[in-house]
Amino acid sequence: MIVIASSGGDVGIRQAVQVMQDGGNAIDAVEEGIRHVENNPDDVGVGLGGTPNLLGEVELDATIMDGATLQAGAVGSVKGYAHPISIARKVMEELWHVFLVGAGAERFAAEMGFEKTTVMSDRARERWRTSLQVDLGISDPAQLQQARELRHIGRLASYTTKVLGTVNFIARDEKGDICTGVSTSGLGLKYPGRISDSSVIGAGNYADNRYGAAACTGMGEISIRASSARSTVLYMKMGMSVEEACLEAMQDLDALVGDRHRGIHLIAMDKDGNHYGAANALDRTKHIYLTSEMNSFAEFEGHYAPFRTDPKMEPQSDTRDGMT
Repeated sequence: MIVIASSGGDVGIRQAVQVMQDGGNAIDAVEEGIRHVENNPDDVGVGLGGTPNLLGEVELDATIMDGATLQAGAVGSVKGYAHPISIARKVMEELWHVFLVGAGAERFAAEMGFEKTTVMSDRARERWRTSLQVDLGISDPAQLQQARELRHIGRLASYTTKVLGTVNFIARDEKGDICTGVSTSGLGLKYPGRISDSSVIGAGNYADNRYGAAACTGMGEISIRASSARSTVLYMKMGMSVEEACLEAMQDLDALVGDRHRGIHLIAMDKDGNHYGAANALDRTKHIYLTSEMNSFAEFEGHYAPFRTDPKMEPQSDTRDGMT
């Protein structure tokens, strides 16, 4: 039994392994581990501590995938529910569909008995107001509600935001079944309704018992365009080791032209429980892991693969701020 997670998973990785030791499966472990992160008010990119969008609303995304059956559930732009990972699991188990968003996902959550709650903390609201003022020069948030062209502000925000938080968990249980899950509040100060890779099967999350699993954090637009999680698993299917598969998936990103200034962090596990990680941002190369034989989790230093940037795409000054 083994669980690997992105760095923010340190608050839930022990509980995830314990679930399997108590007889639960990999799906139970992933959900349990991520729920603890979603409950952590100190995590600014996930759940209750999540960072709001441009208009001051916390929209949560999550996905979960069962490597034994290739079934998956995903939710996006969920408001008012603290545990999108659990809603995503219910989508996987209760619906023929894979992906619900917005009001539909919220209706389904209520139908399944999840309780509505106030997601945004006071600290998150204060961070939002400070970011608007310091990074975007907007002193009155109410102005954004009347913005004629919010997209110009949203584009600038995508370059200035300091929040790219997401949590990933991959678990392999005693039977050898693999599950992976991802949860996030998405890019800080994102355009309302923006969907992250964390809720897109194949982009930020993929699992297949026959070969392995992978999950991503970072700038989701990049892993969506490259289908990074699915590609990593496919490279393992082709016979590459988990390390080789991660590095090949990172090389794929060099073909992306004219995109963002931020990269991604990819973690992966093969069918036997071997794991590796790679990133094109120096501050995102580590992940953690814990087995049933270990007393405490350990840290794994992944490979750094610099991302090729296109200087022509750096943000330009734009006086069209879209404000009325």
